[in-house]
Amino acid sequence: MANPSPREHLQQRAEHAAAASSRAVVESFFKETSKEVLIALACNPHLEERDLLRLLERGDLPQEVVRELANHPKAQHNYTVQFALARHPKTPRLVSLPILKFLYLFDLLRLAQTPAVPTDLKIVAEETILKKLDGVPRGEKISLARRGTGRLAAALLVSADPDLTRAALENPYLTEGHLLKVLTNETLPPVVVGLLAEHERWSLRYHLRLALIRNPHTPLARVLAFLPEMAVTDLREVCLDHRMPGPVRKYVQAHCAARLNQQSQIPPRR
Repeated sequence: MANPSPREHLQQRAEHAAAASSRAVVESFFKETSKEVLIALACNPHLEERDLLRLLERGDLPQEVVRELANHPKAQHNYTVQFALARHPKTPRLVSLPILKFLYLFDLLRLAQTPAVPTDLKIVAEETILKKLDGVPRGEKISLARRGTGRLAAALLVSADPDLTRAALENPYLTEGHLLKVLTNETLPPVVVGLLAEHERWSLRYHLRLALIRNPHTPLARVLAFLPEMAVTDLREVCLDHRMPGPVRKYVQAHCAARLNQQSQIPPRR
């Protein structure tokens, strides 16, 4: 009897994978590389939750295999499997996007912080979190501000709750760019500006200082403390900002005039 051709051998393995019921045989296919065999395995009705999860740990699964896993009866109403599907980089958007609506708050955060998750899906996860914030307890909001993505921290620090703002300012993913954008918000609570102006790390950033000087809610004492370290050309440009209170503008203009006058009195080098 002739040996089966490679194609026939592949078909036999696929049939075996689709019907295998013993634990040892099922597990023998977990490192399979053939897409056809993996698709057949994903359709195997004898797979258990742990099998689906183990397969979804493989980032190299073809999209067709992930789609079949998503359609498996054991995956349909299983939260753990649904979460694994949402995090998998090859899961089709038609599968992953609907799942996000049912994920718990901090699982959404885990998804948004998973490196392998596509950027557009991370953005949707962040937006889903932001939509849920009104019903989130204060303690969870503070935890989210401290541990969340930079975008979430920036959204959460815009609050009249000083503890929430302090937690967000300590977030390791928060960037100067996030804060510069926050400071352009004309309805920003004064407490946020005050805490930022006093922050031991952020208040040292040059461009943040410029933004704080032009912000009408920055305490005058902090504005005056920032001025000596700023370039006169930058300060004169800041004075053109219509949001700057008149008295602060006069202080800044006087400071610039004094520094320019001081520079004009320095004798030239010989």
